Amino acid sequence: MASHSDTLVVFFGATAGANGGKLGSDERELILLVWQIVDLHEKKVGKLQRRLVKPDSLDLTEQCKEDTGLTVDELLKAEPLDSVLQQFQQSVSAEVKALGRNSYTLCVDGPLIIRQVLHPEASKKNLVLPECFYSFVDLRKEFYKCCPNAGPVKDLTVPSMLDYVCIPPVTDQMAGATEVNNMVLITLHILAEPYSHKFTGFEAVKYKFESGACSKTEAVDSETVIRARGLPWQSSDQDIARFFKGLNIAKGGVALCLNAQGRRNGEALVRFINSEHRDMALERHKHHMGSRYIEVYKATGEEFLKIAGGTSNEVAQFLSKENQVIIRMRGLPFTATPQDVLGFLGPESLVTDGTEGLLFVKYPDGRPTGDAFVLFACEEYAQSALKKHKQILGKRYIELFRSTAAEVQQVLNRYMSTPLISTLPPPPMVPVPVLATPPFLATGTTRDCVRLRGLPYTAAIEDILEFMGEHTIDIKPHGVHMVLNQQGRPSGDAFIQMKSADRAFMVAQKCHKKMMKDRYVEVFQCSTEEMSYVLMGGTLNRSGLSPPPCKLPCLSPPTYAAFTSPAALLPTEALYQPPLLATPRTPQPATHTAAPALAYYPPQPHAQLYMNMNMNYTAYYPRPLSPPVSPSTVSYFAAPPGSMAAAVAAQPAPAMLQHGAQHGALVRMQGLPYNAGVKDILSFFQGYQLSADAILVLYNLTGQRSGEALVTFPSEEAARQAVAERSNQNLYGHSVRLLCCK
Repeated sequence: MASHSDTLVVFFGATAGANGGKLGSDERELILLVWQIVDLHEKKVGKLQRRLVKPDSLDLTEQCKEDTGLTVDELLKAEPLDSVLQQFQQSVSAEVKALGRNSYTLCVDGPLIIRQVLHPEASKKNLVLPECFYSFVDLRKEFYKCCPNAGPVKDLTVPSMLDYVCIPPVTDQMAGATEVNNMVLITLHILAEPYSHKFTGFEAVKYKFESGACSKTEAVDSETVIRARGLPWQSSDQDIARFFKGLNIAKGGVALCLNAQGRRNGEALVRFINSEHRDMALERHKHHMGSRYIEVYKATGEEFLKIAGGTSNEVAQFLSKENQVIIRMRGLPFTATPQDVLGFLGPESLVTDGTEGLLFVKYPDGRPTGDAFVLFACEEYAQSALKKHKQILGKRYIELFRSTAAEVQQVLNRYMSTPLISTLPPPPMVPVPVLATPPFLATGTTRDCVRLRGLPYTAAIEDILEFMGEHTIDIKPHGVHMVLNQQGRPSGDAFIQMKSADRAFMVAQKCHKKMMKDRYVEVFQCSTEEMSYVLMGGTLNRSGLSPPPCKLPCLSPPTYAAFTSPAALLPTEALYQPPLLATPRTPQPATHTAAPALAYYPPQPHAQLYMNMNMNYTAYYPRPLSPPVSPSTVSYFAAPPGSMAAAVAAQPAPAMLQHGAQHGALVRMQGLPYNAGVKDILSFFQGYQLSADAILVLYNLTGQRSGEALVTFPSEEAARQAVAERSNQNLYGHSVRLLCCK
């Protein structure tokens, strides 16, 4: 409403659950509305109106019954919310007209009744609220302007305000009527001398969410940002704005988060206009969007900018057209042109400004990714486009989804930004002997390795070992190999050599699709031979192994520079190694060398020796036109000769290695019923004092149980006893085989 309103409607409401400072925090429905008109010119009041509201659920909390004095029987006779709101509008309009006034504004004791109750409930019930509920004055803030010494606004209550101005409160009336009468007393008091207050602090509720772009250079207050988790994957920014209906979201303030594959991961970062609205948003933790409850947590401005911020002029120009509906297209043929896309969408889905309303997503080298964003001027055109979801363009089916400005920025940032490894100053280099075959590129078909795919580009050794968790102790020395791309940057892949095939199998089962930072990492079991092929520049995919260029018939076999075995050259103590340089040196131009030397970096003081003991970086730089030489393999072996070895040996070993690691003993179960779970397996091994954490039920590639499980026993003796006593016994009619894992 406008600032020239000449009438106030003092307004109060109560819900079937929490009231007072927690009003609206439990999603309970309105059951009571009370209001009374105050003429700002004549300082007169109208008749007090009180209406009960029939909720969909008649379950009242005990606290509600005590606060309001209402019963279920009374509410059964009441009318639903839409009817009561219609009565409110008719009653107030008639009374304001009778007073000869033109406009009115709601006056409430704090914003909760409007922002946290009325708007969310009306949104869920698809009710259209009268215009008067989109503007109001907060009596606490108006009172604070008159009496700043009364205390902070957030601590003010109707009783405390009455006490400050020495007005006796009304206490002997029905619930709701008491609160409204006391609010009217305060209003009349600050209207009178000596305050002669003018109500000017009109607060607005936004009618709809405004989309827009956000720059990475923009300052974002961390006290205004939240993270929403558990969203349906098809949620749009408008759906999220509807979940926070009543609260004012900043322009372009909804950023949907994407996973490593560019798909939505069920999270979003939301930026509000101020901290007051952010705090109210946090009170909606575990409120429902459809049948799903949404978790709401604090977030930072840095997190928001990481997702929503952008610097591309092309994106800024694309998003400069406001109030547009954005659709994301995925799976486009790489040869698709703007005309192909416009022809696919058809005349019924009119794209804003033709080809100017299309934005193709490309890699830094200009290659298309198969993604594009499209602008539509209205919802009707967007709906027509969405009907073409999974229709064919060329030989490919195209996916279409609603999108947001923040998602446009995020997708472009993901494809156009190339992460870099931090560069450390090069330490002095000492040449070491060169032998024939590197130990980490040994050949073999035993599947005692795992491949990690989809690592964050910023992942360091600490992140990988933390990701491995308890399985870190099963990694071989020098057993972690990170694969670098042609530019010497992380490719997102790594290989880890485990102490046995069973350990590798268990890691692949337990860690597959586990999260590292904001990405989930795929973990696959593989052999040493497969690992070696990839580290030498080959590829490993569903089609099998593709040999590296140095393995092709036209090229001679490579020569490697490495140690035969660390243990063969050094005493056991020397295996406790110094920190390793995290950045490979720039590859030198290819030259014919009979015995290239490895770079050794001398020890430096560092606490995390065990972590660094496991790290190798392997970079392959293809040179198809160069003479046949060894690939640029940058492997860091902290196995120093002579006096350096003694210095390393003098450093204390990590406690985990000094005391020895207690692995327990693994037993593999085969032939389990497909519906057998952890409780069934615990019952099968009754008497062996196993916990549920010791059991890992295995699944196949389709996500179904494979009929196998791994069980960790506290000792090898206990494992052998279990195999001897329980092997080939029946579980639900299935003969279960038990095998000790070496």
